[in-house]
Amino acid sequence: MDKKEKAIKAVELLENEYPEALCSLEYTDPLQLLIATRLAAQCTDKRVNMVTPALFEKYQNVHDFANADVEEIGKYIYSCGFYKTKSKDIVEMCKMIISDFNGTVPDTVEKLTKLPGIGRKTANLIVGDIYKKPAVVVDTHCIRITQRLGLHDTKNPEKIENILRELLPPDKSNDFCHRLVLHGRAVCDSRKPKCEKCCMKNICTYFEKSQLPVE
Repeated sequence: MDKKEKAIKAVELLENEYPEALCSLEYTDPLQLLIATRLAAQCTDKRVNMVTPALFEKYQNVHDFANADVEEIGKYIYSCGFYKTKSKDIVEMCKMIISDFNGTVPDTVEKLTKLPGIGRKTANLIVGDIYKKPAVVVDTHCIRITQRLGLHDTKNPEKIENILRELLPPDKSNDFCHRLVLHGRAVCDSRKPKCEKCCMKNICTYFEKSQLPVE
């Protein structure tokens, strides 16, 4: 089985295991997802979902955020960590969305990554979830699991993104990444993966090596 065949099989196995491939961040429009994803950096989605209802009630559109006081936003997002940097990024990105993109969240990775604080992971999430275009969201779960499967041997997120774009069916790639998050939380833990319970163990290089006798 070559890497492309393995990737396609992994897509199939994860679809069966996790029929619902949904983003765990709660939002009602593109801007809310963009902001929630920025807040989720080095913070759990669960914590972000606890913070954003009050934040989005106070600031309801891109103009509200662009005109907001950075310190005031910081009070709402304090518990997400790195609140000073995140608050500044939120205000500045909203100003740029207004000045450069006519008040609309951009629909390409190239444009999104021009926004303050927005990297390729967040950009791909917006492109995939909001605009339904092929996307590869490379987070810690994606890096870990795809490496264990044997699809690559690097930890560089952009390299992994490019590799997976070549291996995955474009219409499946975004949901595949969501399912990796679910699988990483439930089974393929970073410290002690539950390999015996894994739906992908029969195609996994990590599992195969773990079964070899110790010399």
